[in-house]
Amino acid sequence: MARMLGGAVIVGCLSGFLSGAGSPALAGDAGTARQAPELRALWVLRTSLNSPQSIAALVDSARVNGFNTLLVQVRGRGDAYYAGGTEPRAVDLARQPASFDPLAEVLRAAHEADIRVHAWINVNLVSSAVALPIPREHLVHRRPEWLMVPRELAGELSRVDPAAPAYVRRLAQWTRGQSANVEGLYASPIHHAAVEHMTTIVRGIARRYAVDGIHFDYARYPTERFDYSRDAVREFRAWVEPRLPAAQRQGLTARAKVNVLAFPDGLPAEWRRFRVARMTTMMSRLRDAAKAERPGVVVSVAVKADDRDALEHRLQEWPRWLENGTVDAVAPMAYTTEPSQFTSQIAAARAAAAGRQVWAGIGAYRLTPAQTVANITSARRLGAEGFVLFSYDSLTQPGQKTRDYLAVVGRAARSQASAPEGSR
Repeated sequence: MARMLGGAVIVGCLSGFLSGAGSPALAGDAGTARQAPELRALWVLRTSLNSPQSIAALVDSARVNGFNTLLVQVRGRGDAYYAGGTEPRAVDLARQPASFDPLAEVLRAAHEADIRVHAWINVNLVSSAVALPIPREHLVHRRPEWLMVPRELAGELSRVDPAAPAYVRRLAQWTRGQSANVEGLYASPIHHAAVEHMTTIVRGIARRYAVDGIHFDYARYPTERFDYSRDAVREFRAWVEPRLPAAQRQGLTARAKVNVLAFPDGLPAEWRRFRVARMTTMMSRLRDAAKAERPGVVVSVAVKADDRDALEHRLQEWPRWLENGTVDAVAPMAYTTEPSQFTSQIAAARAAAAGRQVWAGIGAYRLTPAQTVANITSARRLGAEGFVLFSYDSLTQPGQKTRDYLAVVGRAARSQASAPEGSR
């Protein structure tokens, strides 16, 4: 999630925490998990993982204010806030000794405080378009052919070698002009090598760290007008040609000689279905990698709150991910400031989830403490299994208009949760 669009720290098991119980039971596969205590979490951006001191402050704040789960962003833009991975160490850690491992430090401190930790991984978003990555081993420089391309640039970039500096430069230039809708440069779920790269990252984190969960974000396309990269279009053509009547195949083949978009434009329904399916396949592979290394790990994903909008405009079919057990839980990002809209979004998400876990994503950075507490109340009333506040960082940074935001919210939530049922 960019500041307004993502970021996630998943809310830990509230009722168990409030009653003084130990760590909540891990959820199992979607639809078969035991009933877990309420999740009460914070999305924690990578900027709060830059030093042992900032991590200590984070864990202490969560403990004191009653949050039982932290979703910590360990892969923000194709970089690593952990050790032993295949991607470059985050530039923001340059002042720390090489031995400093943010994820290991969070796990140590949080588990000592009976707080669960979910490793938050941005899946497809890999770079800002304003400032390209500095390390030359970053995938933007090393594998630019993996990057998604908008339809508007498909023809132009089909004539440019991805290895040429002009390729990424032009893609970044176009993206900067679309900053209201496109957060940065994205890797494609259609490229087999890009999917394998992500799978390796997830497998490695789950193997090396005793995380309680793996939380995915940006598991989507920037908009429905991506990915028109040369290799993605070629992959679609290879997939769809055997399924076409001979006459139709021959006609599209002839047009493709002069129009690189002949197959996507000529088969719009198949093209959309293909891209949606490739995103779902990628998510399935990431889940399998996490569960193979750590069977009890909870797999979750931050999603667009409106499932129809998510599918139509982001090609993200998250209700199916829940139905198929691809993920154990979803966190709909209901970041509206309107109480009625928040209620309708969480109610709709609960209906779309069909009984699977929903953690209400609350855009606390846009709300007063009282408004955040009201949204927590609404989410509980609707039967959500927990809530996540976005974000710890925005609510604790200097200059925050409401001092002790988390303390105010935590105190009210604890009081509310312990009140007799009839008085709530």
